[in-house]
Amino acid sequence: MMRILKYGETPNSEIFARAPLKTDVAGTVSAIIAEVRKGGDAALRAYTRKFDHADLMDLAVTDAEIEEAMSQIDPEFIQILQEAAGNIRKFHEKQVRSSFIINDTDGIAMGQKVIPMERVGLYVPGGTAAYPSTVLMDAIPAKIAGCPEIVMTTPPGRDGKLNPAIISAAQVAGIDRIYKVGGAQAIAALAYGTETIPRVDKIVGPGNAYVAEAKRQVYGQVSIDMIAGPSEILIVADEGMQPDILAADLLSQAEHDKMASAVLVTDSMRLAEQVQAEIEKQIPLLDRREIARASIDDNGKIIVTDTIEQAIEAANEIAPEHLELALAQPFDWLDQVKHAGSVFMGYNCPEALGDYLAGPNHTLPTSGTARFSSPLSVDDFVKKTQFTYFTRQALSRVAQDIAYFARQEGLTGHARSAVIRTEEEK
Repeated sequence: MMRILKYGETPNSEIFARAPLKTDVAGTVSAIIAEVRKGGDAALRAYTRKFDHADLMDLAVTDAEIEEAMSQIDPEFIQILQEAAGNIRKFHEKQVRSSFIINDTDGIAMGQKVIPMERVGLYVPGGTAAYPSTVLMDAIPAKIAGCPEIVMTTPPGRDGKLNPAIISAAQVAGIDRIYKVGGAQAIAALAYGTETIPRVDKIVGPGNAYVAEAKRQVYGQVSIDMIAGPSEILIVADEGMQPDILAADLLSQAEHDKMASAVLVTDSMRLAEQVQAEIEKQIPLLDRREIARASIDDNGKIIVTDTIEQAIEAANEIAPEHLELALAQPFDWLDQVKHAGSVFMGYNCPEALGDYLAGPNHTLPTSGTARFSSPLSVDDFVKKTQFTYFTRQALSRVAQDIAYFARQEGLTGHARSAVIRTEEEK
């Protein structure tokens, strides 16, 4: 049963506690990465047999496989994917940065070039659930950024095939190449390259503890989006919100994973007790009831505060991945939200809306990293290069200042490089 904790009476260590992350996989992941670097495709096929129980000859998805998968998809689902993709594009196109140049002083020009990454790799989980929504959310910003090539890896089923919904989403998103590889071995292949899978500049996408650890270990060899932890939802609610709806929203995250976190913060003990009871009614209705049960029992909590202002303070301290402001006047409180991945406003905005259709990205900072991290965006797929140009006359105006500054740091070579172009060093 979901615990009810009184804010101010329960120790902060319990109020703000998160599920411990699985940390005993580093050695296993390190060995997998080393084996993939050494063995290439042969290692990938061996790990696919071991972990996915699929015996593959070819790792790359063929055009025939794509056609077969697309023929199995309901046209209505394709239409929904296209609608979602359109919303995602509309939102992310507003994030595009432009190069700029400043030349408002005689003889000086400086600026910044915004350059898309040449090749990015998208990891899409398999296992207990398949997420075509992740394909759209992670690939479309890269396309908008102008990345010339996007490749995707995702684990196959025992029959060696991919989920048709994943392939259809990849087609809608415009992914260039798809590979049937999962787990830490897929991350290693994307980071270092194999005979079949090309090395990429950045890896994005969520995964289990092994995938997260692999991303951590290859960071520096390639860029990554983030180290994703278990999914989280925190709802700040007032008495105007219906308890059955709150329970449904909390369970929408609890069904993700046994380690997922569902938290309600409210100023009403009556609402807290109603939601607690409603959770028990709704869990048996879920297909993934065992997962939701474990998540709620182990990581779920209801925090009762004296005021909504206190509830927002608690939410900022937790810094959740998803934050619902289930309040009568949510915009009155938005400015007080300092730490959250994505905010869902009012009584009619379930977090699931953001997962699939609204447009803002659903690849979000977890485990409290919303205190310093942002949702996936177009910015994640570009890099910036600066440039500077001075004429001799413009340099002569500042050469002595540069030299003086350099000497304060004991760098006389720096000083000389500035003044030698304009006059004898003094």
